[in-house]
Amino acid sequence: MGETGENTNTAASDRAPGILPAEAIRRLVDNRQVIPGGDLAADQIQPASLDLRLGRTAYRVRASFLPGPNRTVRDRLDLLGLHKIDLTQGAVLETGCVYIVPLLEEVRLPAHLAADANPKSSTGRLDIFTRVITDNARAFDKVESGYHGPLYLEISPRTFPILVRTGSRLAQIRFRRGHALLSDHETLELHEAERLVDSDTPDITGGIAVSVDLAGKVGLVGYRAKRHTAVVDVDKRAGYDVLDFWEPVETRHGGSLILDPNEFYILASKEAVHVPPTYAAEMVPFDPLVGEFRVHYAGFFDPGFGHAAAGGHGSKAVLEVRSRDVPFIIEDGQIVGRLVYERLTERPGALYGTDIGSHYQAQGLKLSKHFHLPTH
Repeated sequence: MGETGENTNTAASDRAPGILPAEAIRRLVDNRQVIPGGDLAADQIQPASLDLRLGRTAYRVRASFLPGPNRTVRDRLDLLGLHKIDLTQGAVLETGCVYIVPLLEEVRLPAHLAADANPKSSTGRLDIFTRVITDNARAFDKVESGYHGPLYLEISPRTFPILVRTGSRLAQIRFRRGHALLSDHETLELHEAERLVDSDTPDITGGIAVSVDLAGKVGLVGYRAKRHTAVVDVDKRAGYDVLDFWEPVETRHGGSLILDPNEFYILASKEAVHVPPTYAAEMVPFDPLVGEFRVHYAGFFDPGFGHAAAGGHGSKAVLEVRSRDVPFIIEDGQIVGRLVYERLTERPGALYGTDIGSHYQAQGLKLSKHFHLPTH
């Protein structure tokens, strides 16, 4: 594909380094640097990211893979594919299996623009492992600057079988120009000005520390997923009784919790998190040297998360937790992740929260939008 020219009326903010907000993403679409494969959904562009939609076919594959230099994803599908599944009428993806789905969106990024992908919040809270892959990729969830081509999503449901269809949204992409990441000193200055977490002396080392809340309120500190449940339709809101899919986890004496191997937990952070309007944040991978567990599949926090003007007043981070291979004890207040902050190129017109009817603003401990509390 040839290089796509930029609009001569490009806004000044389109030359500034930083994460692109909704208005700049819209300009990418207008300039055919993002090709949506049909009309965009009304709410597909978020304050600092774009939701990615599943295409028409899923490929069941023998194993996860990266294509590597000079190889396309299609080349690898020809070698590793087991069978094709039509998604146009909906299909069930089973736990323990790996699927590759071509996405409706393609990109033609200019040389100065790169992108990162992540599962959507609801995807992570369902324990659906997803990663975006590009042709010639040497890393998951990375779209290199100047990349022209299709996007694919690897999907592996871990706990619940899921029903998906063409247009379902499991992942999101965030576009970045140049260097946007704040240093620890800049993060501290931002905290002093905007109060990023509800602590006077936050731990800021490679990001701002986030710890787990095992004290809870009314005894409840989290949920553990049940196995052998019914299918979850990823596009169905409030369609399932919590207790059919989750076991409540109560406070234990001493504020500790033993994570059972290969079980999936939803917990909450002790800190209320705030992302100011001209910044975006991401939960970075947890250091494996200090605990045998993984936290937070879905790492993007949009501008306005926990922001008072957007109905937040500080919002807890929901933690998707899975112990790796051995039982592991976590304690109340133990650091489980770090938030890094990045500048936006401009303030988005609408913030995460009441501006766009966001589901997880002002949240505490909260399951995905698919579940409702028992009716009796």
